[in-house]
Amino acid sequence: MTTSGEQTGPRALTVVREWALWSRPRAWIGFTGATLTLALAITLVSATAVPVTAHHLQTFAILVLFAVCSTELSRKIERQRRTLSPGIHVNMTSVWVLPGSFLLPPQLIAVLVTTLYVYLGFRSWAGVRPGAMHRTVANTTTVTLSGLAAGLAGQVDFGQASPALSICAAALTYFATNTVITGMGLYLAAPEEATVSGCLGDWDDNVLELSTLCVGGLLIAVMSYQPILMVLVFIPLHVLQRSVLIKQLEVLATTDQKTQLLNAVTWQQGAEREVSRVEREGGSFGALMIDLDFFKKINDTYGHLAGDDVLKAVAALVKSETRAQDLAGRFGGEEFVALLTSSSKEDAAVTAERIRQRVSELVIHSRDNEGEPVVIVRQTASIGVAAFPLDGSSINEVMASADAAVYAAKRSGRNRVVSSPALDTPVGETQAVAA
Repeated sequence: MTTSGEQTGPRALTVVREWALWSRPRAWIGFTGATLTLALAITLVSATAVPVTAHHLQTFAILVLFAVCSTELSRKIERQRRTLSPGIHVNMTSVWVLPGSFLLPPQLIAVLVTTLYVYLGFRSWAGVRPGAMHRTVANTTTVTLSGLAAGLAGQVDFGQASPALSICAAALTYFATNTVITGMGLYLAAPEEATVSGCLGDWDDNVLELSTLCVGGLLIAVMSYQPILMVLVFIPLHVLQRSVLIKQLEVLATTDQKTQLLNAVTWQQGAEREVSRVEREGGSFGALMIDLDFFKKINDTYGHLAGDDVLKAVAALVKSETRAQDLAGRFGGEEFVALLTSSSKEDAAVTAERIRQRVSELVIHSRDNEGEPVVIVRQTASIGVAAFPLDGSSINEVMASADAAVYAAKRSGRNRVVSSPALDTPVGETQAVAA
């Protein structure tokens, strides 16, 4: 016979072994464990070495109270923003953490961050899922270390201008520490898929974080003068969160979620605007229709998730090979489109050949239906090239010409770029730009 205690032990061990944490890369687990250990060590040492005064406790209570009120005011918005965020999510806790970093001892900084994240988890994020617990702990650790670093920077004496410069130093240190730890964690989580914007955030992410730190810096001054004036931050913070949510919804409505390129409707609208501009101002633009060769074979061999990884890789390539003013979109299935502004057909053909070459050189790491790692290489594309106004008086006519050129490329053996025939070229003839 076994006692209930003996049964509980193996059961608990089994639960631990089934944690989603162990499915993460070992490097990520090691890095997260190291940062967590560092945060706990600093907190414990500070708890024994740094005194906590009644004023500290009062400041801590004020920050928690106002943070909770702000959370409740924007709870639904925060939940929607978090659901819609495909990557880095700025939850704006730095508005409250930065003042805490500047005004509280290290151990209370750690308690403040933990309190905020626990409250956010159960109120704004509808509970912390067991499978995502390690991510919440990692995020809490990152913000805690950022707050501790900011508190250290805020103690630097800058002489006569010390208060203002100390606040700025604390804010910049918080931002830098948060960016480095977050970026390193995201990189180690998936190094083969890592990108600069994916690890460090895009321009909008970083501006939003700096904006919340600016508000936090102002709160430091307000708390030193008249804490009750902190209520004035509620409405601006709420409006800021709403504006970010609206921006996310706009992106969602215009972007193909699988590839992050423009969706077909948005691309068509942008292309029609470009046609109107060229008709008014003169000039021309090139258009590409890009069709992946034998893509169905990828899905049939490895599964649709592997096919999705191929689509994402090709989409990122198309985006990188076109300019910011160009329009790159997903037409549907395994077809992509690109409108190259202020370009001739010859220029477009050069870009198309560069894309074709790079597609054939892609090395895509994925997994099959059984979860086994696979490497997909030698993916090719057939690309049709057309131009406005040479190949049509509307975007539909231009893209019909590009589509006909794609079919010509398929008939000619695939993995090639074909330009649509000029208006005076007999039907059925094509110009092969590259084999």
